[in-house]
Order: sequence, then C-alpha cells, then structure tokens
Amino acid sequence: MGRDTIADIINSIRNADMDRKGTVRIASTSITESIIKILLREGFIENVRKHQEGKKNFLVLTLRHRKNRKGSYRTNLNLKQISRPGLRIYSNYQKIPRILGGMGVVILSTSRGIMTDRGARLKRIGGEILCYIW
Repeated sequence: MGRDTIADIINSIRNADMDRKGTVRIASTSITESIIKILLREGFIENVRKHQEGKKNFLVLTLRHRKNRKGSYRTNLNLKQISRPGLRIYSNYQKIPRILGGMGVVILSTSRGIMTDRGARLKRIGGEILCYIW
C-alpha cells in the first residue's frame, strides 16, 4: 500500500472487478471504512467483513458481479479518482457534479465526514471531491 489510501482502494477494487475475483482485501483505516460503508449502502459491493492478521486489520469485500445473457461477466463497478495528493479538487454544494444524471455517486470529504453527493447537497455543505462511482 502506498501513501494515497484512496487510490489504493480504488485500484484494488477495480483490478479485482476486472479480473472477476469475488473478494478483495484492503487495509482498514477510518477513511477506507467510511468509503466502503458508502459503497455497501449504495449497492456497489455485496458484503464487508473485518479480518485481523497479527496486529493489522483488514476489510474483506465481496464484490457484486452480474451475469450477462451470453454467459460472460460484465463489470458492475466503475470508479474514478478525482482528487489526488498533487491536485486537490474542492466544490461547494451547489457545484457538486452529477454523474450520469444522478445515477452515479460522488464521494466527498466534508467537514462533517465522508459522504455522498446527495447527503452533502441536503446538508448544504461542500468539500473535497474524492471519487466518482457509477
């Protein structure tokens, strides 16, 4: 794992999804737990459980795959990192982008914690745009 934990989460999930793996193991931090809770609540992943090896805690994610009509698997999850350590992207609540006309989810880091774009608009707070999910 590198220094950018959000990029590590996104890349681990994206790689496992493209490789059609059922589970992904991610290091557990407070940021990763809140992002994974959002993914679980929005229905992008199927299940989450905590796992401990020695003194390190991990989250084991069960990914959701959809079977296509022809029998091949189609990826269900598209993730894109927006803000990164070299370039932070901030937005107020009025200018938070809508992904696929509101079908996708924007994850923001606000002064009240990590939340989705809908929650930030309802509470009328902006913040740093972490990633897009559709």
